[in-house]
Amino acid sequence: MLDLLLTGGLLVDGTGAPSVLADIGVRDGRIAVVAAPGSITETATETLDVTGLVVGPGFIDVHTHLDAQLLWDSTGSPSLQHGCTTVVCGNCGFSLAPSGPEQADYLTLMLSRVESMPLAALRAAIDWTWTSFDEWLAQFDGNLSVNAGFLVGHSALRRAVLGDDFARTDLTEAERDAILTLVRESLDAGALGFSTSLSTSHLDGQSNPVPSRYAGAEEMLAIADVVRNHEAPVMQITVAGTSSGFQQDEVELLTDISLRSDRPINWNVLMVRADDRAYLDRQLAASDYASERGAMVLALSPPNSNAMRMSFETGAFLYAIPGWGELFRYGPSERIDALRGTEWRDRLQALAQAPEAGVIRGRTQWQLLTLRETWSARNKEWEGHTFGEIAAARNTTPFDAMIDIVVDDELRTGIEGPPMHVTDADWALRADVLCDPRVIVGGSDAGAHVDMFVGATYTTSFLSEVVRERALVALEEAVRLITDRPARLYGLRDRGRVAEGWIADLTIFDPATVANLPAVTVADLPAGSSRLIAEAIGIPHVIVNGVFALRDGQVTDARPGTTLRTGRDTERVSLASARSE
Repeated sequence: MLDLLLTGGLLVDGTGAPSVLADIGVRDGRIAVVAAPGSITETATETLDVTGLVVGPGFIDVHTHLDAQLLWDSTGSPSLQHGCTTVVCGNCGFSLAPSGPEQADYLTLMLSRVESMPLAALRAAIDWTWTSFDEWLAQFDGNLSVNAGFLVGHSALRRAVLGDDFARTDLTEAERDAILTLVRESLDAGALGFSTSLSTSHLDGQSNPVPSRYAGAEEMLAIADVVRNHEAPVMQITVAGTSSGFQQDEVELLTDISLRSDRPINWNVLMVRADDRAYLDRQLAASDYASERGAMVLALSPPNSNAMRMSFETGAFLYAIPGWGELFRYGPSERIDALRGTEWRDRLQALAQAPEAGVIRGRTQWQLLTLRETWSARNKEWEGHTFGEIAAARNTTPFDAMIDIVVDDELRTGIEGPPMHVTDADWALRADVLCDPRVIVGGSDAGAHVDMFVGATYTTSFLSEVVRERALVALEEAVRLITDRPARLYGLRDRGRVAEGWIADLTIFDPATVANLPAVTVADLPAGSSRLIAEAIGIPHVIVNGVFALRDGQVTDARPGTTLRTGRDTERVSLASARSE
C-alpha cells in the first residue's frame, strides 16, 4: 500500500525534461511509482488531487546562515514556505561548531555584526550545550521540518584552536595540526564540507577582521588536502574580489584550492547588471581560468534583485556611509535626540553626499527612497510613497521628511531603496547568467541580514518574475536549476529529482500564481527581536521525506527533516564527477 498518492499534477521532474501529466505514489519516504494519470492501481492511505499544480522536487538552498535560527525555528522560515526542502548552513566560515561555550560571546557578537542577526535573540536562544561538531549535529536529529546540512566554518575553527590569539598568520606546527584535526573530526562527524572567507567586508563584533581572514594560502591548501582525502563534497569560499572584482592572485588561490581538494568550489555572490558587463566578464573569467587548469570554480548568483531596507534602529546599510557609524554608537534615546536637532541632520546629510561616500551616494538619493513601514498613525497614509513625494506635500526636504518620520517612529521606520538592476536588459542578462554552467542559482543568505532583505524569496521570485512574467527561462529548466543542479554539485544522494526510488522531497506549486509578497516587519524572534519576513503565495504543499511539512499553506506539526551527514546522505563529488554532470 502507498502512503500517499498524488493525482493529476504536472510533473516537472528536475532533470530539465519536458513536463508531463503524471500520478506519483509515495511509500516509506521515497517515490515508489511515477505513472500516467489514472494508471496506478495500488491503493493508498491518502490520495490528494493536485490537478492544475506542478509537482516538482523540493527546492535546495545551498547558501544560508540558518545555523542559529534552526535552534529555535525548525522550519527556517520562511524558507519552507517558499518551497525549500533542503538548506545548507555554515557558509562563509561562520559555523557555530566545533567551538564550545567558551567562544559563545565572540561568535554571537560576530554573527550579529557580520550577518545582521539580532544579538538579543542569539543570546537568549543559544544554550551552547555542544563541544564538538558531532554534538552540534545531534541536537537537530528529529527536530527539523526541512533537511539541513552544515559546513564547518574556518572562523569557528581558528577561534576554537587559537582563542583570542586568532589574529596571526604565523601558526606553529602544533596549532596548524590542531586546526586540521578539527576539520577532519568535523567532516568525520558529518559536516558536508568546509567554508571560509577572506572578504574585507567581514568584520567581527569588535570591527576587526573575522578569524578566517588571517589565514594564509598555506593554511587554506592544507585544509583542502584534508577535504580531498575525505568524502565531504563541498568547498565554499568568499574572497575580497567577489564584490569588487577578482585580482589574479585570488583567481590563482581559488583554482589551487579546487585542485588540491579535488572539489568544485563556489563563491558568493555574483550580482548581474547590464551596465557593467566588464565586471561580469571578469568574474566569470575566473571559472574559465580554473577550467583550463583542470579545476572548477563556480559563482553563486541570485535570480532576483532584493529591495534593500535601511534602518535607523539597527543601522542596516546606513553603517556603510562613511562617518555615520558615530551616530550608531549612541543608544536609541540619545540617537532620537540627536536626530531631532539640525546639527546632526546637517552633518549626516553632508557625509552622505561627500566624495568619500563613493558609489553609496547612489543609495542616498533620499527623494527616491520609499516609506515602506511606519508605526506612527499620522504618517500611515504615506506608506508606499517616496520621501520626495512626502517632502513636496509637507514643504520640506526629502531628508528632513525622512528623519521626521524616523523620530516619530522611535527609529523603527522601514525605509526601502529603489529597485536596483531591474531594467529589461538586466533581467535578460540575469536569465542568461543563471543558465550558464559556470553559475549556481542561489546566494539567499537566508537567516542573515534579517533587517535588510528576505533572501529566501529567491525561489518564488525566480518562478514568478523570470519564468512566468518575463518568459526568459523555461519552467522545466528553472526547476532544474534550483533542484537537481545544486543537488548534484553538493552530492545530495537521491535528492533533487522526482524519480522512482528517489527520496520524496516534493514542492507542489501553482505556476499561474506562485510569487512572494512584500517584506514586512514581525517581532517573532527570541527576546522579542524583530526581522523582515515575506510570505509566499501559490505553494500549498511541501513534502519532506514523504511527509507533509507544509499543507494547505500551513506548517504542520511533523518534523520530517533529516540532519544531513556526509557519507550517509551524500556522495563524493570529485572534479571528474562534477564535470560529467
